[in-house]
Amino acid sequence: MRSTNILGARYSFNNPHTIPTDKPLIIVSNHQSMYDISPIVWHMRKHQPKFVSKKELGKGIPSVSYNLRHNGSALIDRKDGKQAILEISRLGKAIEKNNWSAVIFPEGTRSRTGHPKKFQPTGLKILLKKAPSALVVPISINNSWKMLRYGKFPMGLGAHITHDVHPPIENKGDIDELVTKIENQITFGITSFK
Repeated sequence: MRSTNILGARYSFNNPHTIPTDKPLIIVSNHQSMYDISPIVWHMRKHQPKFVSKKELGKGIPSVSYNLRHNGSALIDRKDGKQAILEISRLGKAIEKNNWSAVIFPEGTRSRTGHPKKFQPTGLKILLKKAPSALVVPISINNSWKMLRYGKFPMGLGAHITHDVHPPIENKGDIDELVTKIENQITFGITSFK
């Protein structure tokens, strides 16, 4: 994060909530760019975040690929639904057992304009079922898409990237209603496209 300060990028991680460390978390967020991830890793580090990620990120990126492969994250093949379900199920069981956190971006792919995409809820529903004691932590991310608005080069200048943590939600009740509530809460907090 600090290396992008040279481009005028600023990061705000707004979390007014006391989130317990003695229970698993499912961190759910919109996805705008790769600059969404570092603030979550840093500011939620005491919760040991593991990511649901496409398998392609598990190779070729120094440090990132190694960590995805070796820290318990779920590397999914988006063309192989069965493999993806098994990997996400494994992650759900692991966070339940170890009081870790799983980070999932249910839009499926990043929004290149900041405009929220409709949730693809299958992965989130699997995590909710496999980690029944997990607390759901919704996060709305704004302006990270501006870092890549021209592609990887040149990088955008002066973006103020914000992560707004919403009140945690208990993992109980009707799962479809819960997913809708999470999606509405996150979408309501996305202002960077307005």
